[in-house]
Amino acid sequence: MKDKRGFYYYPFPQNRKIRMYVRRAGSEIFFRLWNSDDPKLWEEHGWVPYGAIKQAARIYAGGSFDPDKAYDLEVAQNLVNEKSNDMSADK
Repeated sequence: MKDKRGFYYYPFPQNRKIRMYVRRAGSEIFFRLWNSDDPKLWEEHGWVPYGAIKQAARIYAGGSFDPDKAYDLEVAQNLVNEKSNDMSADK
């Protein structure tokens, strides 16, 4: 899906108030969280590369939050590839 902020997906499908935006810079995928209940979140937290997310995921191992589900690399890659295809079609 896409809006004025860019391409996004719902990391928690049952909660449509939270969106995960994705973009590619060079060869790396970046993520940025947006929550309609917490508008400051977008301003306070910038784009995070997937590599940094994987490093931080070790901290959460065994906890109730699963970063691999929220930061879904496969979904993100599909979205940025969709963006690339859209840009190619515009030419």
